[in-house]
Amino acid sequence: MNDHSDHLKETRLSIQGMTCASCVRRVERALAKGDSVTDATVNFATHEATILHGPTISTDELVAAVDSAGYSAQVIPSDPHAAHSASEHAEHLRLESEESKKLMQKNLWLSAILTAPLFALSMFWHPRPEWASWLLFALGTPAILWCGRGFFVVAAKAARHGTTTMDTLVAMGTGAAWIYSTYALFAYSGHEQSEHIYFETGAVIVVLILLGRYMEAKAKSRMSHAIRKLMDLAPKLATIVDADGSEREVPISEVLVGMTVVVKPGGRIPVDGEVISGESFVNESMVTGEPIPVRKTPGDSVTGGTVNEQGSFTFRATHVGSETMLAQIASLVQRAQGSKAPLQGLADRISSVFVPVVIGIAVLTALAYVFSGRGLETGLLAAVAVLVIACPCALGLATPTALMVGTGRGAELGILIKDGEALERAGRIRSVLLDKTGTITEGKPRLTDIVTFGTWTRTDALRIASALESKSEHPVARAVLQAAKAEGLQWEEPTTFEAIGGKGVTGEVAGLMVSVGKPDWVIGSKLTAPEIAEAFENLESQGKTVFVVKAGGNIAVFAVSDVISESSKEAISLLRQADIEVVMVTGDNQRAANAVAQKVGISKVHAGVLPADKAQHVQAYQEKGSTAMVGDGINDAPALAQADLGIAMGHGTEVAIETAGVTLLRADLRGVPQAIRLARATLGTIKWNLFWAFIYNVVMIPLAALGLLSPMLAAGAMAFSSISVILNSLRLRRFA
Repeated sequence: MNDHSDHLKETRLSIQGMTCASCVRRVERALAKGDSVTDATVNFATHEATILHGPTISTDELVAAVDSAGYSAQVIPSDPHAAHSASEHAEHLRLESEESKKLMQKNLWLSAILTAPLFALSMFWHPRPEWASWLLFALGTPAILWCGRGFFVVAAKAARHGTTTMDTLVAMGTGAAWIYSTYALFAYSGHEQSEHIYFETGAVIVVLILLGRYMEAKAKSRMSHAIRKLMDLAPKLATIVDADGSEREVPISEVLVGMTVVVKPGGRIPVDGEVISGESFVNESMVTGEPIPVRKTPGDSVTGGTVNEQGSFTFRATHVGSETMLAQIASLVQRAQGSKAPLQGLADRISSVFVPVVIGIAVLTALAYVFSGRGLETGLLAAVAVLVIACPCALGLATPTALMVGTGRGAELGILIKDGEALERAGRIRSVLLDKTGTITEGKPRLTDIVTFGTWTRTDALRIASALESKSEHPVARAVLQAAKAEGLQWEEPTTFEAIGGKGVTGEVAGLMVSVGKPDWVIGSKLTAPEIAEAFENLESQGKTVFVVKAGGNIAVFAVSDVISESSKEAISLLRQADIEVVMVTGDNQRAANAVAQKVGISKVHAGVLPADKAQHVQAYQEKGSTAMVGDGINDAPALAQADLGIAMGHGTEVAIETAGVTLLRADLRGVPQAIRLARATLGTIKWNLFWAFIYNVVMIPLAALGLLSPMLAAGAMAFSSISVILNSLRLRRFA
């Protein structure tokens, strides 16, 4: 693949005509040949392709590349306000799938009606008069060539492009049975014809494979349950308030940022926003997985798709269309379901050469029977059985089906998994490193103490600190500002401001150079004044985070306390029960970190760690095994990126969430062990699917070649193998 630009685009295509895993490889190879294509991934379960490419290739060229491989494609629109939104496109695909199932069902019923008497006459009327053999021809021909025409059409199309598919195997098997039987009608006469007629074999194969594909299609529709559920959450209409105070109902696509929206009791919130007036309890379970309604008052944020349970309130729209949390969650889930886990690589490589190899085995089987003197007919039946039994569909479905159901179930539980690779990594985690603030604690520290030294009063120190901290986004800064606002204080804007990563902030306020941050940075590594040292030791021993404010000769020691989340202790216990090492890595002081660690049951603590150094700690643990980092802030991003798996708390910053492989929508640390358990369950399902798919082919092909498996039994076994893989994957929907 080539790349001629740093400005990469992502295009998604819906692929039609794929029938097995070998088709996936062909489409991927065709797309990869395109100029500036850096990555092309095709998902057999969703029949979608995701292509990362530069601007030098158009979507029309990508569609043409798919067409050149013998398949067809449609572009999946990415703009939620385009003629077909993501939701509308999903509905369009669902309707197409329903139409396809209806056609398949018609062919299935017709083939079954024709095959039932055909099978009964063939199996229970021996020997038969010549006219009866012609009756079998009359029943078998439409059953094979009309009801099974789809197999022949796809096989012929693949042949024109010099390729083979699963349908090639079916067409060759059923076609061989029909051709030989038709030949026998003319080559033999009378009762002798009975011994050479196999129309029922081809017809039963068609019935069983159509039945298998119909059941497979129905099972697949259940796999996309989670994404459809998400799509259905967004209401179609919203009630907005105009400048004159009047209310009117508009389509959700017409809601713009800044508009005022009214939500009545029992109504769904149409877009993301901030409450302006009124208060209520909002059920956010469909987005976060949290069953307890959350109280919303002016200033609180609300999420589109959630349900207003009680009061009526108005809010200002802050995110609409593709920018809403619901749209982003749906997009992330779609991407994850369309991705591949590394485990699928081996299956894809095998599937790419599987069909030609099977055709070779079938030809050799027939020749072996002929040259060994056992006859062409016996060899032909064994060869047909080999062709039919060797469907690589189960191999192609093994990973994507489990991935679809696992990531979908995760979304329902408030666990967003970025892609198949992140899920596979999550299932192999041996160590979890936790940030303290906003991860183990609630991330909402409050100012508890101010101890002043010099001429400052408590109010002076708080006013000066607030002036500088008003420019910072750190949780501790917010605690200082909340305390100042609660006391009704006013402060001057700082003339200059600079943030020093992991140390603090400095700037000029009212002509004074002010520094706020860690004591060793603000006043030096040694606390020479015994009264200052005593204040530090006393506050830190209580588990509080202590920092210093200094301006001229005045110094103040500030202490903030963050409430430990109720779920943290249970989460850490669950991680240890899963044989996972739990470590705290924090920039806080050692005494405060130890106090928190002791309360939640963590024995290993790394305190006073600068943001840049967190990644180094992650690297050290990676030498012992797969390591996860859990955090919520910008300063956690390097460590999240370094870890085998980054886990971001959903209330954290966009940078942390973007860097992480897993995002927890709830501010609940119990989501970490739950995500790891889900990943392990999904990985286990994938491994079992792959194991049975491989074993199935390894065992069944030799049995068919040895004549121990009839073509009809082979068709039934082949259909069962694909369905069993899907049903095994669907068990993940019950994960809790």
